[in-house]
Amino acid sequence: MQSWASAEVPVLPGRGPELRLYDTSDRQVRPVAPGSTATMYVCGITPYDATHLGHAATYLTFDLIHRQLLDLGHAVHYVQNVTDVDDPLLERAERDGIDWRALGDREVALFREDMAALRVLPPREYVGATEAIAEVIELVEKMLASGAAYVLDPDVAEYPDVYFRADATPQFGYESGYDRETMLRLFQERGGDPGRPGKSDELDALLWRAARPGEPSWPSPFGAGRPGWHVECAAIALSRIGSGLDIQGGGADLIFPHHEFTAAHAECVRGERRFARHYVHAGMIGWDGHKMSKSRGNLVLVSELRAQGVEPAAVRLGLLAGHYRADRFWSRQVLDDAIARLRRWRTATALPAGPDAADVIARVRRYLADDLDTPKAIAALDGWATDALEYGGHDGAAPAAVAAAVDALLGVYL
Repeated sequence: MQSWASAEVPVLPGRGPELRLYDTSDRQVRPVAPGSTATMYVCGITPYDATHLGHAATYLTFDLIHRQLLDLGHAVHYVQNVTDVDDPLLERAERDGIDWRALGDREVALFREDMAALRVLPPREYVGATEAIAEVIELVEKMLASGAAYVLDPDVAEYPDVYFRADATPQFGYESGYDRETMLRLFQERGGDPGRPGKSDELDALLWRAARPGEPSWPSPFGAGRPGWHVECAAIALSRIGSGLDIQGGGADLIFPHHEFTAAHAECVRGERRFARHYVHAGMIGWDGHKMSKSRGNLVLVSELRAQGVEPAAVRLGLLAGHYRADRFWSRQVLDDAIARLRRWRTATALPAGPDAADVIARVRRYLADDLDTPKAIAALDGWATDALEYGGHDGAAPAAVAAAVDALLGVYL
């Protein structure tokens, strides 16, 4: 699947501190310690609707990580999937009387436009689930052979779906840290089927959905069908990156069941304790007192803001004004503040001279290295801009240096 064009990233002199990120499974901020090439897998969209600000906030989080790793001198092998066959997509396509492939292609194209406009650096590999069917089948075969998966008994279930045993790995549950009651509740709320007849355990997760009339399907040794949600990400990550994944990421609503099962699928076939060294999750964006979601119909769409003439750089700054792990609300005030800040920073960096840039750049690097503390980084830049506008400065190279750092580290072009 085609990714989007990359914005040019300025190379800054010097080097900041090593990156430290909060790890969901360990419940603490820990150093990220990649090799020369850092590896990152981030879950992509199910393309049945347009990109909203919740999506944007998540992908900006991992764009910041991408940029910090580049600034530290690492190459970055970044993989992102697209769940281009799944129940929500098929249901929306049927509702709207459109072919599911055409709907997916349309929304993926819009997503790419939104990401390019927001200056999100593209993944090296952008992979649709339908492009990874062979890898999914191979992974499911291995799980069936090892006993980590089973086929529903045809005497009990109408269709011979394939399920993963939640107890196939002894460490299952370590990523989320949730108790069984919480797991069952979230499993039910987020696409699971705890009450499905014939399952060994209520928490067992679908690996392969056997073909139903009118649904897309692919042949496999265990019958025609299509991938379950979690196994697609495990298969893509293992086939494109392999073992030793540095970061698995996505929104906080993916912690369970999606990321817990993705990790368990990979761990059971590789015999590994941890799928990723870091599990990183972005907070939720709300509007009108609720989490922004398609089901609530309270979405603020990136494409609609762009169509209204809102500059994507202001959208980006508005989302970065809050810490990535915090659940927070979008509002017109957030956007107005971001527009004013962008205008102020641009005015300051257009001056012929300004205060020394080295200190503010060092502080921005230090704050971002400390679990992406964008509020502190933005406050440091606000302070520099105030000094530049009110008191001037004697460093003719400072304005351009600050503008380059804001571009390289925060992805905001001044």
